[in-house]
Amino acid sequence: MTNPRPIYLDYHATTPVDGAVLDAMLPFFSDRFGNAASRQYRYGWDAQAAVDTGRSAVAALIGADAKDIVFTSGATEANNLALKGLAEVSGPGRNHFVTIATEHKSVLDTCKRLERDGCRTTVLPVNGDGSIDLEQLRASVTGQTVAVSVMAANNEIGVLAPLREIAEIAHAKGALVHSDAVQAAGKVPFDVNALSVDLASLTAHKLYGPKGVGALYVRRKNPRVTLAPLFDGGGHERGMRSGTLNVPGIVGFGAAALLAREQMPGEAARLTQLRDRLLAGLKKHVSDLVVNGCLEARLPGNLNVSFPGVDGEALLVSLCEDVAVSSGAACTAADPSHVLKALGRKTDLALASLRFGLGRWTTAEEVDAAIAHVATAVNRLRAMTPV
Repeated sequence: MTNPRPIYLDYHATTPVDGAVLDAMLPFFSDRFGNAASRQYRYGWDAQAAVDTGRSAVAALIGADAKDIVFTSGATEANNLALKGLAEVSGPGRNHFVTIATEHKSVLDTCKRLERDGCRTTVLPVNGDGSIDLEQLRASVTGQTVAVSVMAANNEIGVLAPLREIAEIAHAKGALVHSDAVQAAGKVPFDVNALSVDLASLTAHKLYGPKGVGALYVRRKNPRVTLAPLFDGGGHERGMRSGTLNVPGIVGFGAAALLAREQMPGEAARLTQLRDRLLAGLKKHVSDLVVNGCLEARLPGNLNVSFPGVDGEALLVSLCEDVAVSSGAACTAADPSHVLKALGRKTDLALASLRFGLGRWTTAEEVDAAIAHVATAVNRLRAMTPV
């Protein structure tokens, strides 16, 4: 008899495709397989209509106009397109970008590439709870700054950024605001106009849609944002992203966005209760744990905890059969989390951390079982560790 699958508590890494999303996608793999750029016959018309519907649903999720949405292969491409695209078209005297130390690697590494290409970048530290020092940001933005890039919700510690205040600071100097909104969109209110965000990166697979499709919101009015494309050939997506559109993926993205928008208020409250239950249970059964990131301005389903006196790798191995949980971002799991290091955590404590991501199918029973598994593993490992 096969062992039951582990309890899945890594919804920040990826999410399962919702059944309703899959049902919406399936016809576009076979019966309705047309290329959206084929305008001469019904197959293409049907595909284009489906893309239009998906584009409108994704736009509605973030309070944008459908024409502001540029589809990509995912958020990493969207982040690259936003920053590199801005760098290439920025006017004389503007070659400076500002971001923060807890950003996703697809932003931090893109900034490093921009530096090699002649731009200047400022990577600001964060406070011990992961929050941003707005006065430090204000001092860093100058008349040479092209854009400030700050993620709406951190993918490891769930901390929410004060984007409206960040936008006021950036816009006062004529700079634009880009936000990696991957973890926030569909989970907490994120409206590009209310927040004055000029560019925002999204992906479907973080909100119960398929992998391999994302989007970049690019403001068209007040101000109109222009980008140089990463890819040339065909002029698709307003000339910003050439390539045959992933019609099934876009259909799924749209269906997932629609579901997330409808369910967000109730789901956020449910996940907050489960997150608080998880934290209370861990505190009850495990001593000296450290919560990473502030709990007040945080994603509903996120909890990141470090366990002093425990070998991080041994902890993950102890849990892997029972609880699917990670020590940080899926793309950098082998190294100490740069996010936790930015919070001032020492290497051994950063490695001895668990990121819990609760999601649509997480139950109270699963949370209670996870508490028991984690507490057993931590206390056993501590008992084995020499003082």
